[in-house]
Amino acid sequence: MTALHSFNEIASMRIELTDTAPLIWREVDVPTSLTLRTLHEVIQVTMGWLDYHLWEFTVGDQRYGLPDNEDWGGLPRRDAAKTRLRDLLTASRLEMVYEYDFGDGWRHRLLINNVRQGKAGEGYPRYIAGQYACPPEDCGGIPGFYHMLEAQADPDHPDH
Repeated sequence: MTALHSFNEIASMRIELTDTAPLIWREVDVPTSLTLRTLHEVIQVTMGWLDYHLWEFTVGDQRYGLPDNEDWGGLPRRDAAKTRLRDLLTASRLEMVYEYDFGDGWRHRLLINNVRQGKAGEGYPRYIAGQYACPPEDCGGIPGFYHMLEAQADPDHPDH
C-alpha cells in the first residue's frame, strides 16, 4: 500500500471492535479517495489482523466486498474495489460496519465525523491513536476471546 497524495480530502475515522470491554479501538486518517478494498487493508494493519478470512462492509442495507467471495446470504454484495469512501459520505459523516472472519464474527463499527484537506508533506493513511490489543485470529470470536483471557489469568483454569 503506498501513501497517497497529501492534498487529498482526508477523513478522520474511528474503528471500534464491537462488544469488547474495555473497548478496543483505533483512530486513523484516510484519504476519501480510498476504495473500500484498500480501506479493508488499512483496517487489517491498524487493528493487527492477519487477513486470513473473508470480510465485508455494510452501509445501511448495502453490502460491499469481493465479488468472487462465496455469498454468505443476504443482499447481493457490491465490488469493494470499485467503491470509494467518498462515494458513501453524506455531509462529511458516515457510519458503517466492517465484518472480518464470518466464522468468528469480528464486527467493527466505523465512524467518520470529520473530513478535511490533507496537510502538505503528510502521508496518508496515518495512524493517530488506539487502545488495547486486538484478539488473536481464530480464537472463537468474542466469547472465545474472553474465555482465553479468563484462562490466562487463572493458573488453576483447565485451559491455562
